[in-house]
Amino acid sequence: MSEMNNLAEKVEPALVMSQQIALLLFLQGSNPLGMLIPMVLVFVLFYFLIVVPQRKRQRAVDQMLNNLKPGDKVVTNGGLHGAIVNLSEDKRTVNLKIAENPVVRVVVSRASISGLQEAPEEKK
Repeated sequence: MSEMNNLAEKVEPALVMSQQIALLLFLQGSNPLGMLIPMVLVFVLFYFLIVVPQRKRQRAVDQMLNNLKPGDKVVTNGGLHGAIVNLSEDKRTVNLKIAENPVVRVVVSRASISGLQEAPEEKK
């Protein structure tokens, strides 16, 4: 029980102080515009740090998907590596060749392509 009293003795001054600060701000008639400015700054910062780079990445992915052509080597979100055999007319699906012998082809959604395979570096 003494621990509870000790804790209450430590917390009580902080509560009183926070109440006094809140009362002081209320009595001063703090400007609501002064509280709005930091919120607007946080929103602007959030926009430039999160939204703008995400839009840039999405544009790059959309451009890559729109520029796919037969023969491109791609990787799907599921991890399949393959070469594009052909694109459907509605441009929603892609036929991938994932094996040579026997020839294995799969139809995947264009949206499931995560990127192009990078060419392996040549060893000297």
